[in-house]
Amino acid sequence: MNHSTWKGTHYESGLRYGAKLYERHINLMEHLAVDQARLDYARAAIPAYRRHFPEILDEIRGIAEGQRTEPARMEGFLLSMYSFAVGNHCSCVAYSDEDTVLFGRNSDFLTAVEPFCDSPMYRLEGAYGFVGATTAWSEMEDGVNEHGLAAGLTFMYPTKIAPGFNAGMLVRYVLERCRTVEEAIEAIRKLPVGSAQAITLADRSGAAAVVECNCESLEVIRPGDGGAVFSTNHFVSRALTPYQTQMEDTVHSHERYETMERAFAQRKTWTAGQIQSLLSGKMGFMCQYDRSLGMDTVWSSVYDLKNGLILRAEGNPARCPFDPDGRLWPEF
Repeated sequence: MNHSTWKGTHYESGLRYGAKLYERHINLMEHLAVDQARLDYARAAIPAYRRHFPEILDEIRGIAEGQRTEPARMEGFLLSMYSFAVGNHCSCVAYSDEDTVLFGRNSDFLTAVEPFCDSPMYRLEGAYGFVGATTAWSEMEDGVNEHGLAAGLTFMYPTKIAPGFNAGMLVRYVLERCRTVEEAIEAIRKLPVGSAQAITLADRSGAAAVVECNCESLEVIRPGDGGAVFSTNHFVSRALTPYQTQMEDTVHSHERYETMERAFAQRKTWTAGQIQSLLSGKMGFMCQYDRSLGMDTVWSSVYDLKNGLILRAEGNPARCPFDPDGRLWPEF
């Protein structure tokens, strides 16, 4: 897994990132197909980003310039992600009690992207610092910011889309702009949402929630008596289940959800180590994919928010250890 560092303005950091890769003869867009439908969608979504998050457009423009490529094509790729079908299938969990606040996420994706996965450290002007994880760049799939707010996405197959923020840009936005779960929920309510997803949230105070949303509806799921919320790749709220695809569940979404449901019913208190065991498949199916089919868990993140600890398995957690990442909170 790569570990990039982003500093300065959004444009400056993007330009440095793109140019550094260009000097190493790495072309980010070389093998990425962006058809006319995605280009048209991104073009229609740009006014929403310009109104609510213009800095991200500056960053993408900087990367494109550093890469000597057209910004419109890179925008077409990044701004249409998740609004068009992708193979991103993940599991998220957040848990809190009086002494503990934990967030965990498995990123399940194509094994071909493993060399390109990145855990960036962002400290940009006018934005909260955060450490994230992504299978691409600029959009974030999970992360935690300097105020102890963690966020992660789980992709839902889109049955309705509209020009607006996709799942990865929603996560990026709340990490840069929000300090608490409630701030993040309010931000997502106000933003024009383009894709279908669940955003799992937790903060240092112990608040946690799952926001299920698409371009037409939004529902917030709060923890029950067990103190946990979790999500996989199907909707469970009353408001969003009508938008659930009728495609066959070939990625074990329901099985992963049932594993977490059963685990939290059986155990009332949790430690970071036990969340790692859950994500590692020791309590039921979570990451036991047939890698020969080209899909696997490509990383697993655990954020211990009260103790300021970031742990990450840079590969399938059943085979790779969780190692600490001290870039965001070196004092811990």
